[in-house]
Amino acid sequence: MTDISAADAPRTGGRQYHIALERGELAEHILLVGDPGRVAKVAERFDAIELERTNREFATVTGTFRGMRVSVISTGIGTDNVEIVLAEVMEITDQATLIRIGSSGALLPEIEMGDLIVSIGAVRLENTSDFYVHPGYPAIAHRDVVWALEAACRKLGVRHHVGMTATASGFYAPQGRAMRTLPVRYPDLAEELRRQRVANLEMESSALFVLAGLAGLRAGTVCAAYAQRVDGTFLEGAAKEAAEARCIDVGLAGVHLLWEIEHAEGGDPHAYWSSLIGEHGEQR
Repeated sequence: MTDISAADAPRTGGRQYHIALERGELAEHILLVGDPGRVAKVAERFDAIELERTNREFATVTGTFRGMRVSVISTGIGTDNVEIVLAEVMEITDQATLIRIGSSGALLPEIEMGDLIVSIGAVRLENTSDFYVHPGYPAIAHRDVVWALEAACRKLGVRHHVGMTATASGFYAPQGRAMRTLPVRYPDLAEELRRQRVANLEMESSALFVLAGLAGLRAGTVCAAYAQRVDGTFLEGAAKEAAEARCIDVGLAGVHLLWEIEHAEGGDPHAYWSSLIGEHGEQR
């Protein structure tokens, strides 16, 4: 067994060094958001709150939602931050289910701004996950979470798409955005991904999928389309807030559906999905 030193796994007063949490303070059902300001928007939907803590960019609220104990944590921006959060969350939970509620840029013309995208997997255009797995290793969302998020979209009547996501290591040049001040090495990146039928581009999901998969945990992502890279438009104001609200509602509904299935008689999500297919025909 590998010896782990204090420098390998630093603590602050017994709490995880970055997220400032200890065992018992997190639920086993966790929503991940990038923006710390989004934590309060998720938590205002909770029925009760038992813990609130902020350290650096990592804000956490744990509470209950329709009988389910649930937590929401902000990761900040990027796969390097996701790696920190997941590594520390895994130390103080047993078998967490993780759903990212995020924003993204749409790459396909049929995706309208404000639509939601449920990820089935992610193209790894970042190198954080390379420190864990071979460069060819796939980043795949857990099928239970994909099904639950799609079911939540359908139940709530939210316009959505299910497809492949690309995860970049930055926002500007790493996503092929034109810049006035700096050179961009891959200016045709968005068009190339579009030709490969990648649905959207963001900055966190591939690390989430790889690390959760390695640990045997369920993880998935639902993102709102804040930009449409085909025509260069960007969502603002009330329309942006409404898209964010839909994404939060779907994330909460999806994780709650998984919790309901776990606590139902039998508690087998695969049997549940199979029964849906049998009742309604092939899901698309």
